[in-house]
Amino acid sequence: MKEILYQKIAMTMGSQIRQGTLKTGDKLPSLRTVCREYGISMNTATQAYIELEAKGLIVSRPQSGFYVNYKPVHLSVPATSQPVAKADEKCVENLIANVFHSLNDKSVTRLSLGVPENELLPIARLNKELVSAMRGLKGSGTEYEEIQGNLKLRRDIARLTYTWNGNLNEEDIVTTAGAMNALSIGLMALTQRGDTIAVESPVYFGILQLAKSLGLNVIELPTHPVTGIEIDALKKALPKIKLCLLVSNFNNPLGSCMPETHKKEVVKLLATHNIPLIEDDLYGDVYFGKSRPKPCKAFDEEGLVLWCGSVSKTLAPGYRVGWVAPGRFKEKIIHQKLIHTVSSTTITQETVANFLENGRYEHHLRNLRRELHANSLHYIRAIAEYFPEGTKVSRPQGGFMLWVELDERIDTAELYERAIRQKISIAPGRMFSLQDQFNNCMRLTYGQRWTEQLESKLKLLGSIVKGM
Repeated sequence: MKEILYQKIAMTMGSQIRQGTLKTGDKLPSLRTVCREYGISMNTATQAYIELEAKGLIVSRPQSGFYVNYKPVHLSVPATSQPVAKADEKCVENLIANVFHSLNDKSVTRLSLGVPENELLPIARLNKELVSAMRGLKGSGTEYEEIQGNLKLRRDIARLTYTWNGNLNEEDIVTTAGAMNALSIGLMALTQRGDTIAVESPVYFGILQLAKSLGLNVIELPTHPVTGIEIDALKKALPKIKLCLLVSNFNNPLGSCMPETHKKEVVKLLATHNIPLIEDDLYGDVYFGKSRPKPCKAFDEEGLVLWCGSVSKTLAPGYRVGWVAPGRFKEKIIHQKLIHTVSSTTITQETVANFLENGRYEHHLRNLRRELHANSLHYIRAIAEYFPEGTKVSRPQGGFMLWVELDERIDTAELYERAIRQKISIAPGRMFSLQDQFNNCMRLTYGQRWTEQLESKLKLLGSIVKGM
């Protein structure tokens, strides 16, 4: 009788989910509430939710509860990118500048902004740590920090790598002014003008601009929105490249996450050819599954992987606190840092170091992950409901980004111009490549609290697309 009852409850709730009464991202009643409303035991309620979870209709989040996870079947995932060998020199600087111009306009719904909004950050607690840092540091934080970086912060970062068996210590870490500074220093230390590097395609436009500014050639590798770069494409590129730069966990803008088997193979391939890998892992802590995905650094036996990260996407974007574990290239990295920055910012490093202690950062991350996961599901449901048939959307399991592919006749640069007039900002896909591709794609970010107003903006954006 108990088996029939839990199946009946699961069937009823499953029907509500499929019909849209319970929508993607909605939090379900707690198990105790289900027990009380249905007059059943805790075991029966648990079995009903296990049944729904097994069917992919709901998802459990530790210390939070159960959420609707129903994904409309008519939304396909974008295909693997197919960049061509020759780059198109079509200028996108104006497009990037236009998108960035709206970032500080509070009247604009910034679906283009790849960081969490202030409401998702522990600003009050950070302020307390900032005051504490000022009181505790010599000269109230006005003195230069040692070149390798704040010792306490380096210890805290090394300690956090236990989640992926990093086995790093404070001497393995060099602090930087954010992750982009870590990437910049790494490229300057390991390449020369005219060298060729390999990256994902699409890839964060800041990486492309950095590579161009250093006079580097870029090979864009075919990339799948779920599993990341194609290994065979990397193999073909190996004889041509001096270095590889990958966002292995929840890539920006695709949201792809390389499986462990792929990461192991990439690290082994590059080691065989003595090619360094700069790994941008600033999204790795924002995972939606049960555990943090390992970075490529976890499989690095030769010291060829430069593991880069920061708190810019999780804690304090404006503090510009990042780091790199440079492996065998530590002295080169420290030399470049000395030349270009002399020292990291003393007071913000101390502030972040204080916050990382005593489990506060982990607690904040749990809350942030829950919020972002729910947001991603809300976005996918809204896009399925309001955008034209045939729209394709990525299915990230972490990070901040959705990659949306529209009908090939839609130019998202033009869509941006139409949307910004309605106070909506998007990131056109053309920004994320040096080649003339992704013109019908866009990146939407979900780093803000879900509200009815936000849903209405997505609905309006969908109607604009339909009108094109």
